[in-house]
Amino acid sequence: MNIKEYIATGILESYALGEVTPAEREEVERYLAQYPELKAELDLVEKTMEQLAMQAAIDPKASLKGSILERATGEVKIVPMTAPAVWRYATAASIAIALLTSLMAYHYYGKYEETSLALDNLIAQNQQIARDYNVVNEKLDKIKDDFSVIENAAFTRIVMKGTDKAPDAMASVYWNPGTKEVYLSIQNLKQISKDNQFQLWAIVDGKPVDAGVFDFDVDGLLKMKSINGAVAFAVTIEPRGGQASPSMETLQVIGSLPKS
Repeated sequence: MNIKEYIATGILESYALGEVTPAEREEVERYLAQYPELKAELDLVEKTMEQLAMQAAIDPKASLKGSILERATGEVKIVPMTAPAVWRYATAASIAIALLTSLMAYHYYGKYEETSLALDNLIAQNQQIARDYNVVNEKLDKIKDDFSVIENAAFTRIVMKGTDKAPDAMASVYWNPGTKEVYLSIQNLKQISKDNQFQLWAIVDGKPVDAGVFDFDVDGLLKMKSINGAVAFAVTIEPRGGQASPSMETLQVIGSLPKS
């Protein structure tokens, strides 16, 4: 007989726990008598189970024995529990405790994962809210600054109307002669290619002066270059980055200062 294969079947553990059939018990005991190494393995199994039982044991209260004896009427019969039975119940208790511990650990780990995910989502939402709040605040600040220019009596509004090349175009300039500040407001300008930009010109002493370049998609007022002594403003389409002199064939809007 192959002793290692026989041990690997787990029959010795079942024998020690008393969970074998009469035929299996007879077979095990016959082999135990024939093979000393099998008897040694059984001794090791029983020792291990005994240690497990001792570790799982719970000491009763000292008063429990006396209390039981006081309540007993008649002869007290003590039925000793066999070693296999002790091991069986101790093993079952240990397995139950292990399973309960595993289930609790799995349950609380799942709760931790859910809480962690919810917390991450909440943090992400709060961060997005903070970003949106900052964007809204920036827009409100921009609107407030724009109104401070529009409502400031020191600024003169120059309406620039469309030319024959762009009859529907319209834009306005808010110019402060004292501080030389210039702000541009776009009402309607057509979309142009990415290779081009609009360029604002101020007419000073009969000559066009560069007041800065801009794209068509501008919200609110756009601060341009400071200008001194302007009598009119105009917008042309130029290569991206602007030019030193305007291309009159691309003139979009033009407007003069209102007469006093």
